[in-house]
Amino acid sequence: MAVITNHFGNLEILTAQDIAVSHCFTTRRGGVSRGIFDSLNLGMGRGDSAENVKRNVEILSEVLGFELSGLVLTRQTHSDIIRAVTKADANGVDHRDYPECDALITNDPGTAIMIFTADCTPILLWDPVTGAVGAAHAGWRGTAMKIAAKTVRAMSEAFGCAPSNIRAAIGPNIGGCCFETDAEVPQAMRAVFGEDVERFIRFDGQKYHLDLKEINGLALREAGVHQIEMSTDCTMCQHDRFWSHRYTRGERGSQGAIIVCPERAILDKNT
Repeated sequence: MAVITNHFGNLEILTAQDIAVSHCFTTRRGGVSRGIFDSLNLGMGRGDSAENVKRNVEILSEVLGFELSGLVLTRQTHSDIIRAVTKADANGVDHRDYPECDALITNDPGTAIMIFTADCTPILLWDPVTGAVGAAHAGWRGTAMKIAAKTVRAMSEAFGCAPSNIRAAIGPNIGGCCFETDAEVPQAMRAVFGEDVERFIRFDGQKYHLDLKEINGLALREAGVHQIEMSTDCTMCQHDRFWSHRYTRGERGSQGAIIVCPERAILDKNT
């Protein structure tokens, strides 16, 4: 199964075929922002107006069917902090008003959780047995800290999820084609993943190229997650379609990865 593209008027979002609850990875398309933020910017504090960002979030809520009063956000710092939340933790659409974390989990029906990216790796998780969901933001530091696996573990400890039941989707990020680094990053990956990570690292004679989607997939498999859908899109290659921090040198908006805890568990035939 693959992550697929969906259109609702001008809005373009990506969804995973095996995640049967309301969710998406956003693109740049379908919002009201203008100028360098054209058009679906979800990030506050980058220069776009608060009114535009709020309207963009409202557009998503109308399509995905969640209430803004039940939306919980992250204040991301490239950490491995994971918060278990409910609707009571919702505090508006400005991520700066939330506690520091880079992943959220919930089993509270109707609660929507969202993380932000603009080259980093977005990961969505759903357990069809318990109904619990998770969302994680993995930059290269978060990837090296195995935040994907830690989020699975947090869902298991908090909600009784069996990792083998969890469905995962990895969204658009900067691909191995464009993610060039010095030796620091591959060294960090080797230190935690060992030789298993080598197949996702390439050296071109000057720079290292890493496939962060696949490395996060490796972390999920190590955690016991077997069903993983993965986008093939690179945010830098497709900078007209996705926000890319590297391409714009920081002058950009933010994508979102959103998942909504269902009103009841949806039993999957494969569980």
